[in-house]
Amino acid sequence: MTPVTTGPVPQGTPRAEVSVDEALVATLLAGQHPDLARIPLALLDEGWDNVMFRLGDDLVVRLPRRAAAVALLDREQDWLPVFADRLPLPVPAPVRRGRPGAGYPWPWSVVPWIAGVTADLSPPAASEARAFGRFLTALHRPAPAGAPRNPVRGVPLSTRRDMVEARAVRVAAATDALAPALRGLWETALVTPIDDADRWLHGDLHARNVLVSEGRLAGVIDWSDLGAGDRATDLASVWGLFESRAAREEAMGECAGVSEATWMRARGWAFAFGVMLLDSGLADHPRHAAMGRYTLRRLAEGP
Repeated sequence: MTPVTTGPVPQGTPRAEVSVDEALVATLLAGQHPDLARIPLALLDEGWDNVMFRLGDDLVVRLPRRAAAVALLDREQDWLPVFADRLPLPVPAPVRRGRPGAGYPWPWSVVPWIAGVTADLSPPAASEARAFGRFLTALHRPAPAGAPRNPVRGVPLSTRRDMVEARAVRVAAATDALAPALRGLWETALVTPIDDADRWLHGDLHARNVLVSEGRLAGVIDWSDLGAGDRATDLASVWGLFESRAAREEAMGECAGVSEATWMRARGWAFAFGVMLLDSGLADHPRHAAMGRYTLRRLAEGP
């Protein structure tokens, strides 16, 4: 791995660029969707890009917290409904769209509530591996010519090299998570060419975006990174979700028509996601740090 000059500390969660609270969301609902305004509202979660509020028993309000997320939300609103019905797991295709208002500058969505716990807190049972592989196969159909593209997902790994390696230097200095074998794996993945057509991608298929209920897969959320590109990006999730090597092999076996070259690139993406999660998590997010650690450990274990 090429040495990279970096700053002394990990890069943490991006700061919020607007303040979003319950009172603001209530005002937006009252002005634009008054039939929803009397439903109980409560803060649910805040991620890198969006703030989520639970709206009654069946809905969630999803609002960008920084300008970079706005185009991603637009993409989710426009494109997720196109293929949501063909997927074998529930996904939160928007049911209402919101406009800027009440001092809030960006569009926002109301999406269905999907019951479950994120997979980092409640991992799927090993018996769900085949079902997850079938989900990936259903998602990864060839994308049409007009499908959106994501500049940081589904792209050649070489375009992400500098960022990943800068983070890897920090991770190596702070932890023992980078087993020697992972460095060779990363270098091999970097030079493995894309040998597949552009496919639909989720784009950010880590454990906090997969829901589980009593060990069973319950849904896949946060589609703001969706787009067309190399499905190896999503296939990396196998190492992020399943603890046992046998389960990972079963999931891989259910993914139809995936070449060995694509699986090699998927390992590269798993390395990239593991490093990114661990580096950012060391700054300010213990759950991300844990996700990064076990992704890298599983990747070193195989397959």
